[in-house]
Amino acid sequence: MAESYVAIARKWRPLTLEEMAGQTHVTRTLRNALTSKRLHHAFLFTGARGVGKTTAARAFARSLQCVEGPTPNPCGKCGPCVDILAGNCPDVVEIDGASNNSVDDIRDLRDGVRYLPATARFRVYIIDEVHMLSKGAFNALLKTLEEPPAHVKFIFATTEVNKIPETILSRVQRFDFKRIPAGVVVGRLQQICQAEGVSLSEVSLRMIARAGEGSMRDAQSLLDQVVSFGGDHPDEAAVADILGLVDRTVLYEMLTGLVKGEPDRCLDAIAAVHDQGYEIAQFTSELLELVRNAALVGLSPGARRHLDVPEEEKERLATLVAGMSPELLSRTFQTLLEVHEQVAHASRPRMVLEMAVARLVSIRPAQPVAPLVERLVELERRLRAGGAAVAPPRGAPRGREPSDDPEGER
Repeated sequence: MAESYVAIARKWRPLTLEEMAGQTHVTRTLRNALTSKRLHHAFLFTGARGVGKTTAARAFARSLQCVEGPTPNPCGKCGPCVDILAGNCPDVVEIDGASNNSVDDIRDLRDGVRYLPATARFRVYIIDEVHMLSKGAFNALLKTLEEPPAHVKFIFATTEVNKIPETILSRVQRFDFKRIPAGVVVGRLQQICQAEGVSLSEVSLRMIARAGEGSMRDAQSLLDQVVSFGGDHPDEAAVADILGLVDRTVLYEMLTGLVKGEPDRCLDAIAAVHDQGYEIAQFTSELLELVRNAALVGLSPGARRHLDVPEEEKERLATLVAGMSPELLSRTFQTLLEVHEQVAHASRPRMVLEMAVARLVSIRPAQPVAPLVERLVELERRLRAGGAAVAPPRGAPRGREPSDDPEGER
């Protein structure tokens, strides 16, 4: 029988807290708790999808159950370590909160916590998507969560912490998982590519990382997709096509046209986007990011460190916006943001973007107010020095003459 294929996201899932990338603030705290043996009875892992919540819960369970532990570095060879990795440990129970959210489900859990562990040190309950539990289920869990037996540990994971009652939140240790920086994702993808014999440029990996939007799992799934459709050596154009991203050449043509005030260049870029089958809204979205990158490059040398793009692209942007004021790029961004909103809801988005080109290419730096004020002050000084009378504006009420005053005639 042929060996079944294991997806990259599953094959390269971290097995220990130390292997997890991009969540140092969480893993460091958990490792310190394991080292000092100061272990709370309930933990809540919250954050966006694909940032490592469930992976951390499983790794933490192995650290709790290892025969050498609790330890931040489980051996990976003992019975509990092997069983948890295979999903066969009777003392580590994973529950899907979305499909086991009734009061009866939680009552069964509450009955089970009374029994001692069968083979390991603790009975560990991992409840994924815990926010899906009903109100009655949360109430049923509350008493057990407040005073659990010493041999029980709870690990909850959720993407919507706002749906969890305050009574539950007050009884757990909360850990917020952040979106993983693109640079960290790229580094992890490079390790995977090297081990899998896949050759991808840094630009291609950054495209995958950006498409993953801070989710390591999504980025690894996209890498799997790229390799499946493009082979082991896809070029940057193939990667962009597989991911549905707009060709960077077309984006730079559009940006160059906006910066230099060349409408023909912009219209040609829009036509290329349409002919290649890209979504106009996707094009304007990526163009917004490119304008933002250009503004940061022109803002200051230190602002460049906030860009998740290769050095070559930073230099290319610096050359393109040389001599331009950041204020001009900021106004371009604001105008383009309005256009993007219109394009996203328009029935004919190409026409909307084409008609917006005239507005975008005509943006020029606003005149500074200070020199104008200085000129007005200087003009007023000269008029006063020359004794010239300043005529009142047309239509203004005429001042009363002395002869108009009845009292003055007396």
